[in-house]
Amino acid sequence: MARLSDLINLDLSDSTQKIIAEYIWVGGSGMDVRSKARTLSGPVDDPRKLPKWNFDGSSTGQATGDDSEVILCPQAIFRDPFRKGKNILVMCDCYAPNGDPIPSNKRHVAAKIFSHPDVKDEEPWFGIEQEYTLLQKDTNWPLGWPLGGYPGPQGPYYCAAGADKSYGRDIVDAHYKACLYAGIDISGINGEVMPGQWEFQVGPVVGISAGDQLWVARYILERITEIAGVVVSFDPKPIPGDWNGAGAHTNYRYKGGN
Repeated sequence: MARLSDLINLDLSDSTQKIIAEYIWVGGSGMDVRSKARTLSGPVDDPRKLPKWNFDGSSTGQATGDDSEVILCPQAIFRDPFRKGKNILVMCDCYAPNGDPIPSNKRHVAAKIFSHPDVKDEEPWFGIEQEYTLLQKDTNWPLGWPLGGYPGPQGPYYCAAGADKSYGRDIVDAHYKACLYAGIDISGINGEVMPGQWEFQVGPVVGISAGDQLWVARYILERITEIAGVVVSFDPKPIPGDWNGAGAHTNYRYKGGN
């Protein structure tokens, strides 16, 4: 009998032209990522050729129970580092059945701005530094910290190496490589000031693609930590007191200026 890992790693190209597309969207909180998968008849490399789909918005805080259908519109395609092959991740935004963007769809307004001729002419470039904290699943306490206690003061952990200073590097490296495989312009990683806290950088990327890539990078990180049995937190202040916070610092440059 095949092991579960053998089945997960099956190469579908040996037996079918069909592929799996994982549709991803931002949930009702504005921070959670949701996804669902569907089978397509063959490879697709243009989001405009992908079918729209739908989901139950009453289960994600994006619609009421008496009118719960929300439409997913594909906007960007990435290679799937989990299923590999020709399978894809699809970043979507969300609309009501009448075609109006739902309130949590911030991408719709951003797309209008970035498609304006004056904005396109400026070629806006973004580099986003996304900090995050890895937490022990059963305690929601940072990875590597003693249960219910605290490590030594901050100082030796930033960009550090060593079992007593760097916690979760295997997760971070797996995420780094998975993002590169997916086609995300991830430009680097580093350990952060608080132990158990890390950062990855997306960019430089032009226009709205920066947002699409950041959200897919977050989704990939959520999936990898799911596999590892660890929780990822983007909370700006996960531990109160004199401990470093976490943010998504944004660097911006346009043609002819800073």
